[in-house]
Order: sequence, then C-alpha cells, then structure tokens
Amino acid sequence: MSALEELTGLASDLVNPAVLDWKGKGKKVVGFCCSYVPEEIIYAADMLPYRIRASGCAETTSADVYMSHLNCSFVRSCLQFALEGKYEFLDGLVFINSCDHVRRLYDVLRETVDFPFMHFISVPHKVSDGAVAWYKEELREFRENVERSFGVEITEASLSEAINVYNETRSLLKRLYELRQRENPPVTGAESLSVVLAGTTTPKDQYNQLLRRLLEELAEREGTSSYRARLMIAGSGGCDNPAYYEIIEDLGGLVVTDSLCFGSRYFWEPVEIGGDLMLSLAKSYLNRPSCPRMVDKVAERNDFVKEMVEGFKVDGVIFQRIRYCDLWGGQLLHLRKKLRESNIPLLSLEREYMLGGTGQLRTRVQAFLERMES
Repeated sequence: MSALEELTGLASDLVNPAVLDWKGKGKKVVGFCCSYVPEEIIYAADMLPYRIRASGCAETTSADVYMSHLNCSFVRSCLQFALEGKYEFLDGLVFINSCDHVRRLYDVLRETVDFPFMHFISVPHKVSDGAVAWYKEELREFRENVERSFGVEITEASLSEAINVYNETRSLLKRLYELRQRENPPVTGAESLSVVLAGTTTPKDQYNQLLRRLLEELAEREGTSSYRARLMIAGSGGCDNPAYYEIIEDLGGLVVTDSLCFGSRYFWEPVEIGGDLMLSLAKSYLNRPSCPRMVDKVAERNDFVKEMVEGFKVDGVIFQRIRYCDLWGGQLLHLRKKLRESNIPLLSLEREYMLGGTGQLRTRVQAFLERMES
C-alpha cells in the first residue's frame, strides 16, 4: 500500500487503525476542537491529541433539542455524534472560545455527556505582549490540569521533544504544499486535504514516517496537467470533507492551496525552540495565520490569502462559509475588496457542514470556471 493510500485511509474513518492501536496499548486519547489548542502539551503527556470532526453525520435531530437552528451545522453535527456515543473512545475534551457556536457546544456537552476530563482554554482575541502573557498562563493551567487529572508529569524534556516532533510535521506538510506550486502538481487538492486530516488523528511520529514516504513517492509521480484553472479554498472551519474538493476538481478546477484551519493555517508556522517553552507555545499559536476570531488581524489574513495566490499561481479563490458563521461573513467583506483591487476572481459559497446541494455547487463552480476562462 502506498503512503498516500494509507494516509487517505487514516483520514476516512472516525476511529482509524492508529487510534485503535493507541487505545489497545492502554493509552489515553484527548479530543480538541480548534487549531489554537496546543497539541504539544497533550502529546508530551504521552496522550494522543485527536481533533474532533463529525464526517458522515446525516442529521442532527438529537442535537437540535439543545441547540438552535441558528447554530452552525458543524457544532450541531459534533453534538449529535457526542449524544450518539460516537466519541466514547475519547478520554477527555479540550475547548477554547473559538466562537459563540463552539462555546455553546462546550456548555451543552458539559451538562449532557459525561466525559472523564474537560478543560476550557481562554484564548485572547488579539495579539499583544499582554495577550501572550495571558495565554501563557492559560496554557500553564491547562498543563497542570492534565498532569493532575491523568496522574502524569509533563517535563521540559518531553515538551521540547513534542515540539520538535510537531515542527517536523509542519516542515513536511509545508514541503507537500510546495510541490503543489508546480505547473503540474503531483497531488490533487482532495488528496492533500486527506493527508492533512490524517495528521489530526494519528500519532505524529507515525504520521511523520508516512509523510516522508509520501514525499519520496510523489517525487516519482506524474503531475496533473489536465485542469482548467488553479484554485484556492479559503473560509470557515469545518471544511474537512475531501468529497467537497472532488466535486470542484471533477469540473476541472485544481485546488492548489488553501487558507483553512484544516489546511495551511494548521501548520504553516513552526514553534520556536529555546528558553521558556510555554512562552514559545503561546507566542507561536497566537501569531500563526489567524481566523477572524483574532480581531486585530484582518489585514494580515487578507495578505496571507494574497501571498498564497501569488506563490501558488492561483487563478481564482473559492470562499466557502458554513451558514451562520458570522466571523467569516465579516472577513469576506474585507477579502472581497482586497481581491477586487488585485483583479483576482472570487466565488463566495454558503454551505452546510453536511455535504448537500451538490447540484447547486457544481453549477456555481462551473459558472465560475467559465467566467475565468472568458
């Protein structure tokens, strides 16, 4: 089996073989909901960080008892899975104040599902010296709670090792993305998304071995040349279904990069090693390419998209947003103006977390491709 096939398999199942093997060794798995959660602290405790998703959720009947239809379908899908017991393999959950929807998910889960361990990290909404100091203190409390609750010790040595392992992951994934800058990329957008998703549920040492194999295999792989346009996907979280990319790519639009928390923003910047490790984590996580919860980073988010467009020779940007995601709705207003000034075509799509309305999606993307060709 090729590395790509193995990684795609790890991304396709809620509980994949890597998770089962980890649990079979008597080790703990701790779920988390957002890319601002510092996985290195969990990993340094010899526990598996697991980013929760709800791929395959078809309805939210039970979740809708507790949440309004105005809550986004991603959090309602996650709540549905939790109420159905599909997260029973988790030994704990970690949340942050990502947005009001995720905050409500935490509140409901705290009252309805008996997880052995739950922790809430308060992440600042802007970046400053005071914000970094605040976040460092939040991370210290999180580290101590993990040690106390699970009876483990997170040493400076184990934390340093975890950061090094995760930095290698970031470096390898960035190399994967650099291959997509080629005129004929050896990997599609759907395949790249599967590779990134596999890393959110797989022990990073095992994952890094697969990434190294993958990069070796891709060096010999014939690139994709039969495409109509090079596209970038940007927008809200919850874009974690490769089938969404496949619909776009079946029409001839090759996804060569993204600005997503299940994509480039998850790994783009490494954590600096040296000195105070907790301070390094706080600085690095707050200064990574941000989402709209960071109120002082509007211009930087637009610049990041523009840099991606230029570096990956993007012909057009598809901005997808889960319905009722107000944060990304606000960011769209700024991004649209930025891209218009640079004469970069933009397609804005509102969607639900569950993949539906594929006919409408195909029609909109087809029209977008035709507009760029004309």
